[in-house]
Amino acid sequence: MAERKRSGLGGRGLDAIFGPDVEKVLDDIQNSSLDVPGRRELEINISEIRPNPYQPRKEFDEKALNELADSIRVHGIFTPLLVRKGISGYDLITGERRLRAAKIAGLTKVPAISVDFTDEEMMEISILENVQREDLNPIEEATAYESLVRNLGYTQEKLAERVGKSREYCANIMRLLRLPSEVQQMLVDKKLTTGHVRPLLSLKEEDKIYDAALFVLKQKLSVRDTENYVRDLIGNQNRPGRKEKNKDPLVRDLELRMQDRLGTKVSIGRRSMTIAFTDTDDLNRILEILDCLDRSVTE
Repeated sequence: MAERKRSGLGGRGLDAIFGPDVEKVLDDIQNSSLDVPGRRELEINISEIRPNPYQPRKEFDEKALNELADSIRVHGIFTPLLVRKGISGYDLITGERRLRAAKIAGLTKVPAISVDFTDEEMMEISILENVQREDLNPIEEATAYESLVRNLGYTQEKLAERVGKSREYCANIMRLLRLPSEVQQMLVDKKLTTGHVRPLLSLKEEDKIYDAALFVLKQKLSVRDTENYVRDLIGNQNRPGRKEKNKDPLVRDLELRMQDRLGTKVSIGRRSMTIAFTDTDDLNRILEILDCLDRSVTE
């Protein structure tokens, strides 16, 4: 496949374009103050617009969409959609809420700005715009972060800088994707909070995580009670052949606090400390939290 000829954006690179303020980038595209190749203002048929495959948002508030549709019926669409020309029709980059509301309002055409973005640029601006709005649910946010790491080669340090969060926050929220799908859905449906499900990851096995989540949900446990419940489960698993009852309470408390911080089993002996991990990715996650990775290797 021939390399796509680029100018403007392509010459400066993603870092120079999409960070740290994606909203400003979109404003600059709107008012023509940013040199964007192929920029064109046009009105296009809704039927010609394909959904954005990189859109991290899966849940849309129906009430809010209907309210936006009512506004569009009266005032029209103030902010054009951002699209790029495809082989046939257009690919949506940003503006899915406006597009959905326009359909509800009965519009057949919408105002748009077409730009020549690559797949990478399209993915990055789509994800970052949604993340910076800060109204994604935790699983959508975790999936968005994971996409930037997997598809664009972000290190956790670069990810944290780009989305304005700490590395520990990014690492911990991405770990939510290790939850069984049923538990992820409990989180999406707001039956459980991130504070409830984060301790469950210490149980490792999916069946145990799911069973524990059901217990927490049915018993309506608080976050603190959930943490204590998981600690008891882990303690019961480790009890055979161990002398946890005789361990110094201060040492045991330190183990539990480190387990909460690292999200894995930690055991402190007389002259050694053991930190458990499941695979290479889990080890790298722990090393990131401890700031022990060689950045020259990861970047």
